[in-house]
Amino acid sequence: IKNLITSMDDAIDQMQQTAKAVMLFEVRSFEPPMREMGQLLVECANLVQKALPLMQSIGNNVSLLTAITEELGKLEGRVDDLHDIGMKELYLKHRNASAMDFIVGVEIYDHLEKVADRFDDVANEINSIVIEQV
Repeated sequence: IKNLITSMDDAIDQMQQTAKAVMLFEVRSFEPPMREMGQLLVECANLVQKALPLMQSIGNNVSLLTAITEELGKLEGRVDDLHDIGMKELYLKHRNASAMDFIVGVEIYDHLEKVADRFDDVANEINSIVIEQV
């Protein structure tokens, strides 16, 4: 349980760092892959919110908890794919233009991808608890 709480705290911390980077660099518009990554991260948060009450009765909810953690893993994989797509688009867009816009974009993409990684850590902790309890 302690590891789960720590991983959830790490996810929240990473979301806050992402928001700070957006504010620091005064980002006002987001590339389509960034927006999609953000939507997927909201889905991740909703899945974690759905999973936590189910853990009060793990035995009765094994299949649902497993499905949720599998979905979190899939979403993290999609965010990774969008990160790669976005980085390539960002490079192509700015290779002959603003280096600073490229650097800021890279920073935002990296923060978003790290949030997904932290949600994947949460999923792994939930899985560990389920395995221990069943």
